Amino acid sequence: MFSLLSLFAAGLVISFLGSLPLGTLNMAAMQIGVQESTRRALLFALGVAIVELIYVRLSLKGVDWIMANQKVFYWMEWATVVLFSVLGISSLLAARRQGTQKKNLLLDNTVNRFWLGVTMSAVNPVQIPFWFMWSSYLFSVKLLQSGSLYFNVYTAGIGVGTVAGLLLFIFGGRWLVRRLNTGQRTLNFLVGGVFIISAIVQLVRVLGKRV
Repeated sequence: MFSLLSLFAAGLVISFLGSLPLGTLNMAAMQIGVQESTRRALLFALGVAIVELIYVRLSLKGVDWIMANQKVFYWMEWATVVLFSVLGISSLLAARRQGTQKKNLLLDNTVNRFWLGVTMSAVNPVQIPFWFMWSSYLFSVKLLQSGSLYFNVYTAGIGVGTVAGLLLFIFGGRWLVRRLNTGQRTLNFLVGGVFIISAIVQLVRVLGKRV
């Protein structure tokens, strides 16, 4: 029982800390929480977590499966570059337009926020090598073992950690925006900058790969 609790805690801590660096998903969750509602932000976070859990289970299948599907991930990474670029440009354009209530493309749509979270998380396949690395390490120290029970406890911890990390941005971002009296225009500039930087980083990664 202690080993399972340790495994759950390991998955939770790794996932929570991995959610803290500024990125497209946590910034999107924060923006939805600030400009729309907490409920919609929670739906977005749930969609992100579900896809991450799917990627975790795929990573547990081993490097052979990953290597056999490199072409699929290659084109998904190109799709990520395009998506992040479009969202970044949209955010910056929304910030430049007059009227602080102008929304960017990320929010100016009728897409259910759960499915928006699923989509944005799904086009970010870099989660697979990240979790493959950590899973391999946990296997090496005998904390993670083969078997459905261990896998389920591990992924449950990861799911809780992911949602907890996004909750920090949802509620912390709302508090910070209100505390600093930051308008939506400034928030759009910030989100747009994060998306553009992420697109550039992803582009450099993709250009350095072979199909």
